[in-house]
Amino acid sequence: MTIWFDMDGTIASLFTVPNWLDGLQAEEVWPYLEAAPMLNMSLLARKLNKLQKAGYKLGIISWTSMNGSASYNDEVRKAKEKWLRQHLHSVEWDFIKIVEYGKDKGLVCNAQKTDLLFDDSRANRENWPGSAFHPNHIMSELYNL
Repeated sequence: MTIWFDMDGTIASLFTVPNWLDGLQAEEVWPYLEAAPMLNMSLLARKLNKLQKAGYKLGIISWTSMNGSASYNDEVRKAKEKWLRQHLHSVEWDFIKIVEYGKDKGLVCNAQKTDLLFDDSRANRENWPGSAFHPNHIMSELYNL
C-alpha cells in the first residue's frame, strides 16, 4: 500500500502566497518555495516515518504549473523537491512524481485500490482508484492506519 500526497493546497499552502498566480504566470518558482506548510511538519514526518517502518510506501504526486513551458516545469520540479527537503527532510519518499498539469494521477502512479491519496482537488479524489481524502483529514486518517 502506498500513501500519496498532493503538494499545492494539500501540504504546501501555495494559494495563500501573495501574488502566487502572477508569479506562476510569469514562470517564476518563488511561489512554490515560499509556500508555508499546511500541517505541523514535525508531527507529520514522525507519523510517516512510523508508517514507512511498518511497511507502507510513501509518495508525492503533484502537478507542474498549468500552461508552463517544458523548461519552467523542470524548474518547478526542482523547487517542489527543494520544498520537500526543507519541510520534510527526515522523510525518505519512495516515489516523487511531479508531472504535467492535468495528468491523471491514478494512472501516473499506477495506483492500486489499496493506495490512499490526499488531495485538495475533488476531481483527483473522485478519479482515484483507492481511498482518497481531503487534506483536512490527513492526520486523522494517518492515525487510523
